[in-house]
Amino acid sequence: MNQVRHVPVMLQRCLDLLAPALAEPGAVVVDCTLGLGGHSEALLSTFPAARLVALDRDQEALRLSGERLAPFGHRATLVHAVYDELPDVLARLEIPRVQGVLFDLGVSSMQLDEAERGFAYAQDSPLDMRMDQSSGVSAAEVLNTYPPGELVRILRAYGEEKQAKRIVSAVVREREKEPFSHSARLVELIRDALPQAAKRTGGNPAKRTFQALRIEVNGELSVLERAIPAAVTSLAVGGRIAVLSYHSLEDRLVKQVFAAGATNTAPPGLPVVPERYQPRLRLLTRGAELPTEEEIAENRRAAPARLRGAQRIREDAL
Repeated sequence: MNQVRHVPVMLQRCLDLLAPALAEPGAVVVDCTLGLGGHSEALLSTFPAARLVALDRDQEALRLSGERLAPFGHRATLVHAVYDELPDVLARLEIPRVQGVLFDLGVSSMQLDEAERGFAYAQDSPLDMRMDQSSGVSAAEVLNTYPPGELVRILRAYGEEKQAKRIVSAVVREREKEPFSHSARLVELIRDALPQAAKRTGGNPAKRTFQALRIEVNGELSVLERAIPAAVTSLAVGGRIAVLSYHSLEDRLVKQVFAAGATNTAPPGLPVVPERYQPRLRLLTRGAELPTEEEIAENRRAAPARLRGAQRIREDAL
């Protein structure tokens, strides 16, 4: 695995968003999606007084990042965990509050680049897609065992696939002949199932189905629904959170949590808004920030990225 190829997305902007909270000695920053450690390495290098806690559900990512971050010694604590487990991880480490949190959602470069993981539709590989290969059902099991109605729901909800019924009909027909095991057969089936017009737009026609399967296999949206509020709660006052999303479903979830935190919850008509109704977040980005054209030219995986940031400005009301 060549780590040099991995270019962290919107790196400088993430560092700038988190910087005001990480300059103090003793600051703790959490990288909830360690991956190959590009963001984590930059955080440790840029903020020499900060301590890092980094989470990943992928054992191989932890191994590779451990080698990369070894020079930072005890300043880096790497944990095998899914990011919605953040409160438990911090409790075990006896860290009551943190000053920074970073999420870089979606699939890591390593998972995309290693064919046997089954994330990429551009090469034939086993239909696995589990970020943690030690547990859970694979994409092949989802395809081969889920009822048709459930598959349609997944493709529509997680892949925003308008042709979900056509694709699922073809999948059900084919799986009765022989169970699915590899990606090339699924890609070919999708190409054959789609009408010509649907194949002319939006890149590889299998992209949305693969996204939907990946989200289902890893429970990504349900995990994210728990993880973002938990991360906000873990922030000390003055602490900052930055989240990189790669599709509209993720970004919408992040937007909703941030917007709710930045809104006052007072009943209408109060002449003075009591402290307990005041917003607990201040938004640091106007909407979602996008990568520059230069960055996309250097790193095509940055193209769909959307970055949002927020700062904790008060404690929760008791």
